[in-house]
Amino acid sequence: MDTVIGIKSLAEVETMRIDALLTRAHLSGLTIAAAAALTASAALSQNIQHDTEHYVLLHQYGDQWAAEDAEIDDRLAQLREANGGEPPNIVYILIDDMGFGEFGMPELNRIRGGRTPNLDEFAREGMAFTRFYAENICTSTRVAMMTGRYAVRTGMELTKVTPPEGVGLQPEEVTIAELLSDAGYATHHIGKWHMGDIAAAYPTNQGFDYASFPMHNQVSYSFLTRDAELDQRTTSFMPESVDPDYGLDRTFRLYDWVTQVEGESGGPLMEWGIETGERPTIELYQEVNQRFQEQALDSLRELAAGDRPFFLNYWPQIPVAILRSTDDSRCLTPNCGRWADAMALVDQYIGEVLEEIDRLGIADNTIVMVMGDNGPMKQDQPASGYSEWLFRGTKGQALEGGHRVGAFIRWPGVIDPGSISGDMVFVSDLYTTFARIAGNMDGIPRDRVVDGIDQTALLLNGDTHGRRDYVHLYEVDTLVATVKQNMKIHWPPPGTNPAMARIYNLYWDPREEHPLVSQGVWAGTSFVRMLMQHLRLKDRFPDWDPARGMPYEGVANLRPETVEMVAMWQQVYGDARDVILGVESAGN
Repeated sequence: MDTVIGIKSLAEVETMRIDALLTRAHLSGLTIAAAAALTASAALSQNIQHDTEHYVLLHQYGDQWAAEDAEIDDRLAQLREANGGEPPNIVYILIDDMGFGEFGMPELNRIRGGRTPNLDEFAREGMAFTRFYAENICTSTRVAMMTGRYAVRTGMELTKVTPPEGVGLQPEEVTIAELLSDAGYATHHIGKWHMGDIAAAYPTNQGFDYASFPMHNQVSYSFLTRDAELDQRTTSFMPESVDPDYGLDRTFRLYDWVTQVEGESGGPLMEWGIETGERPTIELYQEVNQRFQEQALDSLRELAAGDRPFFLNYWPQIPVAILRSTDDSRCLTPNCGRWADAMALVDQYIGEVLEEIDRLGIADNTIVMVMGDNGPMKQDQPASGYSEWLFRGTKGQALEGGHRVGAFIRWPGVIDPGSISGDMVFVSDLYTTFARIAGNMDGIPRDRVVDGIDQTALLLNGDTHGRRDYVHLYEVDTLVATVKQNMKIHWPPPGTNPAMARIYNLYWDPREEHPLVSQGVWAGTSFVRMLMQHLRLKDRFPDWDPARGMPYEGVANLRPETVEMVAMWQQVYGDARDVILGVESAGN
């Protein structure tokens, strides 16, 4: 077999492995039927093209995982049978800009001065992940979870900040919502989306039956307001602060974008919460956040009353609090930082969701997962109440503090309460894992790289049953670091001798402050092998571009000022499919 694993046809590799398993089974006296059962799960994932490093593990553990998967298939079948033939409901809650240790770990919370009693209790009821890697910025994590792919592969690695954008998630992407919908699930999305302002990218066109979401991210409610200027958080944006004699280019600052919308699959979107002539304020931000919470609870009730399993995707906008997003007349936590207080409100929101799940009598057959999307925002420290601590690094950085997040999952009767996983998990693994649990591995596309690894064994069998020991860490489209087991390499700039790379033992040095001088030299060759195989696979499966189009198509009740703004934008810049606007990452 080629020494460069994963470059051969995956179908060929998998077929060879299954044939080898059948041969060994025959020689050991097993019947063909028993051998086929042994390899059934391997066949499930046949032809899914994973990243190359997965096949290094697969060649070592393929037999063991195939046997384990046969048992898992039996267990999943038993769980379905006990639930009237249906798979479990899934409630997935993604918290914005919330790094590791900020919730679900009471001792750390006391040190920080935060208060998240509902999330702390929830964490005790299921599994806590200690090595959960998200991407390091908002859009990228959301894309990675929805598509099962590194965001850079999708063309959506840039975080969109200033509306309008004219770009978004490709319609050719197959999202987890589409996989679950095809498996018979009802699907709702509530809250932050942040994957584009063009029709192709709307959640109602990416697998959700219903969605209510902000068209852009929180910057449009905070930095881009008169409130922010008066609070000295931004400057020279609003018309009141622009010199009319010298501010000639009217497209340099654009106003009157679409705020928040809702709609159903196949129908138009409707903007809500803002009237003609109004512009976003921090008060609107507070009202919108409260309404998203009410819509999440309403969706939960509607979905639970239906006759199908359901997927509720709830992504609150808070605790992001560039300005005050809670009542600032009193402190809600001992910390009293703006974001830490907002996190107490998020905890209340999630507590209400968990209480409603119990009240509806669906807890025993509902998977609930809560996690952060990346590390804390550097630009709002220290007033947010958050900062670097256990891990160095913040949002947007390929340091552990940018990627490592708190993550907890509950599945009563399946996942042991109080369990802790030291296995490495990447956010894209949720895509493949949820597809396996829902029974739709066949729906995962085979014509592209899917980075998500099925981690169902970890959920059902507990710690040490994970199937990942590596992750590549990008900053936008640049591969900056790679983690393998407890070792991490910071890749040197192009043209630099790899021997000069900094290598860290993350158990010894979780803050990446003391690169190994000689102790880690041995790892350099293995890391370079990983790098070369990862990049060579991109030759066969190049990264995609994002979809492009006109912003806000399909929104039926655009305000007149929005129509005027988009017309001016199009007149000046031409067809939006030929340009990309508003894609500044700016570290936000």
